[in-house]
Amino acid sequence: MSRINTNVSSLLAQRILGQNNASLTTSLERLSTGLAINRGADNPAGLIASENLRSELASLDAALGNAERADQVVNIAEGGLQEINTLLLEVQGLVTETANNAGLSKEERDANQLQVDSILQTIDRIANVTNFQGTKLLNGTFDYTITNQNTNVAEFRNNAIKLETGDTRNVQVSVIGSAQHAGLFLSAGATSVNLSAAANRLTLEVAGEIGSREFSFASGTTLTDAATQINTFKSVTGISARASGTGIVLKSVEFGSREFISVKVASDGGINDASSGAGTTAGIYTLSSVNENAVVSSGSTTFVSATNPIRDVGQDVSAIINATDATSDGKTIRINTEFLDLNIDLTTTGAQTLTAFNAYTVTGGGAKFLLGPDVDISNQVSIGIGNVAGRNLGNLSVGFLDDLASGNARNLVDGNLEGAQKIVDTAINQIASLRGRLGAFQKNVVGSTIRALGVAFENTAAAESTIRDTDFASETAELTRAQILVNAATNTLGIANAQPQSVLSLLG
Repeated sequence: MSRINTNVSSLLAQRILGQNNASLTTSLERLSTGLAINRGADNPAGLIASENLRSELASLDAALGNAERADQVVNIAEGGLQEINTLLLEVQGLVTETANNAGLSKEERDANQLQVDSILQTIDRIANVTNFQGTKLLNGTFDYTITNQNTNVAEFRNNAIKLETGDTRNVQVSVIGSAQHAGLFLSAGATSVNLSAAANRLTLEVAGEIGSREFSFASGTTLTDAATQINTFKSVTGISARASGTGIVLKSVEFGSREFISVKVASDGGINDASSGAGTTAGIYTLSSVNENAVVSSGSTTFVSATNPIRDVGQDVSAIINATDATSDGKTIRINTEFLDLNIDLTTTGAQTLTAFNAYTVTGGGAKFLLGPDVDISNQVSIGIGNVAGRNLGNLSVGFLDDLASGNARNLVDGNLEGAQKIVDTAINQIASLRGRLGAFQKNVVGSTIRALGVAFENTAAAESTIRDTDFASETAELTRAQILVNAATNTLGIANAQPQSVLSLLG
């Protein structure tokens, strides 16, 4: 068939050449950009998946930066705390040195006090100047804001509390088991020690968590005098004594299961063991585990039978905080959950009264870090850093570090050095505990997060690359194919265009 008006072969060759040129252009574009998807038309579903993965990559990259920044912030805080710790150790040495009273002149004590004053000023300065980009780290800026503190709460430490923006959280405590001292009741059957002979003695070995001491009492010694003698060594044994009616109440100085009291009778001295009713019969009685001020009337041990130690152990308070069983130590309760990490020191009344109460309300504060790709509370980490100035190091029980300053009760010139050392010990423990918390945060939270985010970033980038990036091996093969087909189509088009010329030979 020979027609010249419509060259169908040419049209066919043109169409195929156009398709081949488009395929060649696509291959050239993919090879030049390195992307298999340059526009939505290339792969609509792939484009959607790729853009979602790119969004995740951007969030993961920012989260990595946040975690690294958090690590830097903690490093700076740790540096300040390390220096404070060094200064506290120096104070500890000065207190111990000054306690050697007979071996130091007044001028040396005055010089030691000057050093302590200088150190206290330096600690306050470090607390006020340690900062990250102008944000103070150790002056209480990152402590939590508290309102409505209950009278059952003596002191508290908020380590980490997660809060939504503008949210508040009530810390609710239910005391379900009271804190108790270790305690025993020594009944003499009278208001004084009555032995079978004036030459006899009642010899007791009293031991507590700190240490032990042996006491000997002659016949006729009043219970008040006996209690006074036992209290003389309270700092040695950790046991206090109080005359009560016809006996002496012995109790550990502190509360809790770590405390104990042990009484062993080395010589009963012929003390009257005649039975005349609970609380009056001479012997050793335990105290009630429910009410430590009540004597258990049954199961007493006579002095003559107490050749083996009679022992009692204290009891930790038992409590629930915000529906979580708290761990306890004496009157201190603690929980450590994802949303609440805190310690509460209860008052004696609060630790011995079975009741529920709102300890306090957290209204904000804390150092907040976003360590995940999503902006929500599950990816938020909060840590509390209190003010570490001298006036805040210590506690209500032993006192605070600024009590060691000149003119205060625990100064080194004429103050109570035993009390001063207890304060320094407490301050060192507090700084060490804070450094430990920050170190755990760096290692177990920030460090783990950085590693996990790094792996997630790599895997997400790999997934996005698989979808969007050009496979050069495959695409170069496609380019070669397209080039050959374009050349073939071009030659074919030339032939198709030349074909109508043969019709003219028929016109001869």
